[in-house]
Amino acid sequence: MFDSLVASAETSVAIHAVNADTLESVLAHLPPEAGRWAKANGYEGSLGSVLIVPDSEGGVVRILFGEAAESAPHGAGGLPGALPAGTYRLEGFSEPHMACLAFALGSYTYRTYKSNKGADEAHPRLVVPAGFALSSARIELEAVALVRDLINTPANDFGPEELADAACRIAERFGAEFSVIVGEDLLERNFPMIHAVGKASTRALRLIDFSWGDLSNPRVTLVGKGVCFDTGGLDIKPPSSMLLMKKDMGGAANVLGLAFMIMASNLPVNLRVLIPAVENSISGNAFRPGDILPSRRGISVEIGNTDAEGRLVLADALALADEQSPDLIVDMATLTGAARIALGPEVMRFYTDSDAFAGALAEEAETVADPLWRMPLWKPYSKMPDSKVADINHISTGGFAGSITTALFLSRFVENAETWAHFDIFGWNPSTRPGHPEGGEAQAIRAFFAALKKRYTA
Repeated sequence: MFDSLVASAETSVAIHAVNADTLESVLAHLPPEAGRWAKANGYEGSLGSVLIVPDSEGGVVRILFGEAAESAPHGAGGLPGALPAGTYRLEGFSEPHMACLAFALGSYTYRTYKSNKGADEAHPRLVVPAGFALSSARIELEAVALVRDLINTPANDFGPEELADAACRIAERFGAEFSVIVGEDLLERNFPMIHAVGKASTRALRLIDFSWGDLSNPRVTLVGKGVCFDTGGLDIKPPSSMLLMKKDMGGAANVLGLAFMIMASNLPVNLRVLIPAVENSISGNAFRPGDILPSRRGISVEIGNTDAEGRLVLADALALADEQSPDLIVDMATLTGAARIALGPEVMRFYTDSDAFAGALAEEAETVADPLWRMPLWKPYSKMPDSKVADINHISTGGFAGSITTALFLSRFVENAETWAHFDIFGWNPSTRPGHPEGGEAQAIRAFFAALKKRYTA
C-alpha cells in the first residue's frame, strides 16, 4: 500500500471534495456536463459518497467525493475501493495531507492465501500535494502494513518461531543486535511465568530481544505480548471467543511496527525490544488455576484464570526491561475484554504514571487521527487482586475494572523506569471502514511515534 502515493505524474484525474453545502459551488466551476451527470444520478455529496464522472467515451474525467474532515479524518480511505485503476489528485480537500495518508491506509489488502493474489494488478494511485513528506509517510505506511500482515497471518503458519523470525528480519535490516532465549532455557534464565504459560505447546516458547541505537542516547524499551494463539488454557475459551485468537500477538506486531518506524527514521534513542512469544495451549503439563508461580521480580503470583495469560508473560518481560532503568518503557498487548467493552474496537486505552507523557500522547493522537484515551491507574483498586496464599493474584474478583486492575498488576513489575506506559489494544477491525480494512490493525503506534519524535528531537 506504500506505493499508492506518488510524487508526480504526467496526467491525473481530479478528485473534488464536496459536501451538501458546497456541491453547487464546486459544480459551477466545472464543465456543465459534470453538473448534469450529478443531477441525473441524484448525487448530493453525502459523507463518503463517490461519483465517477465519465467522458463521452466512458473514461473517467473527474471524481466527486463527499468529504467532512471534522467527522471522518480517514474518510478518503474509502476511495481506493471505489475507484478504477489510475492516477488521481486531490482538489479542495480540507486536510489534503491527512486525506493522502487515509487513501494509502485504505489501499491495503491481504491476499496471501488467495489463489489469485492480485500482486501485479493495477490499482488507484494518488499524486501527493506540494509539501507532503512522502518518504516519512512511506515509512509509516510500511510499518502499518507490517503490523496488519503479521496479525492477519493464521496461527498454523505463525507460531513463536515464526514471530521470532519476523523480528529477526526487522532487526537485521537496521543492524540491530538480536538474540532469543528458547524453551527450557527460559527457566534457567529466570523467566518462570513466561515458561509456565508457553510450556504446554508443542511449539517452543521464546523471549525475543533486540537492541539498536547509540548507547549514549535515552533508552526506550518496547515490550509486546506475543501470544501467537490463545486457547484460554485449562480455562478454555468458547469457540466464538477463540475464533480471532490468532490476533493475540497483536501487541508484539504493533511493537515491531513501532520499532520499524523508530529505526527507519533514525530516531536518537537507544531502543530495546522484548517480546515473550508463546502459545497458551492445553496439555498435561499446562499451568492450572490455583497454581502459584514465581516471577522474575520475586513476586509470587496466584493464578486465578489461565485465560489471563498475557499479563503473566508481560510481567517477566517488564521486570527484565526495568532492570536497565530506561527513560521510557512501553508495553502493548491485546489484553482485556474489559477495555474493549469500555471503549470499543477503535479507541485504544492507555495507562501511564506521567501526566506530561499522557498529555503529549493525547495531543499527537488527535493530530494524526490515531485515537487514544487515558485510563486511570486507580490505586485503591490495587487490593482487588489480593491473594491469601501468594503476594498477589493475577486477576481481580468480582468482575469490576478488569483493564485497570490488569494495569495495576503490571505496574508492580516496573520500579526503576523514568516513565512507563501500558497500551491495552484490540488490534483488529471487526468490519471495514474508510482507511481501516477488516482484519488486523496497527493501533496507537502512529500517535506514539509522533510523541516520541517530539520527546527526543525537540
